[in-house]
Amino acid sequence: MSEAIRVDSEIMPVTSHGGFIHPAAHVADGAQIGAGCHIGPGCVVGPEAVLGQGVELVAHVVLDGRVSLGDGVKVFPFATIGLPPQDLKYKGQPTGVSIGPRSQVREHATIHRGSTGGDGMTRIGADCLVMCVAHVGHDCNIGDGVILVNNVMLAGHVEIGDFAVIQGGAAIQQFVRIGRMAMVAGMSGVERNVLPYGRVKGFRAKHAGLNTIAMRRRLGLSKDQVVTVARAVHDLYRGGRPDEAVESVAAAYPGNPQVAEILAFARNRGRHGLIPFGRYGDEEESGEAA
Repeated sequence: MSEAIRVDSEIMPVTSHGGFIHPAAHVADGAQIGAGCHIGPGCVVGPEAVLGQGVELVAHVVLDGRVSLGDGVKVFPFATIGLPPQDLKYKGQPTGVSIGPRSQVREHATIHRGSTGGDGMTRIGADCLVMCVAHVGHDCNIGDGVILVNNVMLAGHVEIGDFAVIQGGAAIQQFVRIGRMAMVAGMSGVERNVLPYGRVKGFRAKHAGLNTIAMRRRLGLSKDQVVTVARAVHDLYRGGRPDEAVESVAAAYPGNPQVAEILAFARNRGRHGLIPFGRYGDEEESGEAA
């Protein structure tokens, strides 16, 4: 510590690079703290943590193990990042967590480090929002701009594409893949893969249409373009066996980039295959979001 300044009537140690660490925080030797970081009272930062510039740990945050936080990440009270995975096969191997720039982790969220059953890393991209009491299990891979609403539960090895929205209380089974800009309705249980732009809902979630608002706002698609994609998805599910319909749909909609993205996702069925069809109806239903 190079000096001290008075902030909110307390003496706050100032680091040599312009940030400050509350006297009631514990930052272990070896932790790498970027310029302008704020580490509030009650925080515990382990020796392998790496904080980018301007990271803010509001209060009572725990960073354990190999945790890397990008520039401008903000973590709210009682969140824990990097604790060991809930995996009985894990025996303390050197795994970690990476969170991209400007993401926010809200109160009581838990993000566990990777395991040896994956590549050893749990990843969250840039500009994400992990809301209160959400859980991100070991080896999850979350893209940029993803929103996990309160009480979302991600089991291990879940993959979520950019700008997807998982609404409150939804539970995602291990190894499930959620495509780009998809939306999972609140309280849904997702046991199979969700197409890019898909909208799913239900206690045992089923495909219920497309996230058309996101398609228009983020991609700038016209109503007719969205309808074309919706028809392609309808054709994919028409016979009840979407895995077998991929090539015929590709031939019927050549040159459409959104359809091509959806079909590429469908070809890579992974462990679970595609989520089943539920209701195909009005794509303008309220409750959709960008």
